[in-house]
Amino acid sequence: MRRLSVVIGEDAVLLREGLVSLLERFGHRVPAAVGDGPSLVAAALEHGPDIVIADVRMPPGFTDEGLRAVRELQALRPSLAVLVLSQYVEQTFAEELLAARRGAGTGYLLKDRVGDVAEFTDSLARVADGGTVIDPEVVRQLLARGRDPLRRLTPREREVLALMAEGRSNSAVARALVVTEAAVAKHIANILLKLDLPPAPDDHRRVLAVLAYLRG
Repeated sequence: MRRLSVVIGEDAVLLREGLVSLLERFGHRVPAAVGDGPSLVAAALEHGPDIVIADVRMPPGFTDEGLRAVRELQALRPSLAVLVLSQYVEQTFAEELLAARRGAGTGYLLKDRVGDVAEFTDSLARVADGGTVIDPEVVRQLLARGRDPLRRLTPREREVLALMAEGRSNSAVARALVVTEAAVAKHIANILLKLDLPPAPDDHRRVLAVLAYLRG
């Protein structure tokens, strides 16, 4: 497992300290753990971590201070991986977070996911390695709404896209659905075609597919 440098922005002291303890137990380094947006930006710029973990809502207003701090860091350090935590499913925040990213790892998880240590650390590693991870509950709720752009997709293609939205690789999708990687690649090609996402040198089509999925 790659050892990471992680800066944390979380105002709840117990969760913040719990994250520090958990990450250090797995061999990661936490040079700073702070409780508000401006302090998060300052700490990330000072320490240059591999990844930032940020709560969406932080002092003083408890609205989107964490997300605004993340957007500022994305502008200043485009290669910085970001994992955002939220208490509830907030679709707009997930969309904004993903829309701002091109090439760097991005994750959006519900705080309950931290309790599943194996899943949380796996998500952290995937985001740090440049992957995109969306909480399965966010995916489930959006899938249940029957979003219009997805009507062109077959049920199997929707399953594949849901797993893509969770940040799964082709091999992981294949294992989850008990199919071959070749079958997964074919499904993904069909998804990109049906969502009108032709190859482009400056676009990450998997992320764009997930955005189309979230936006409907």
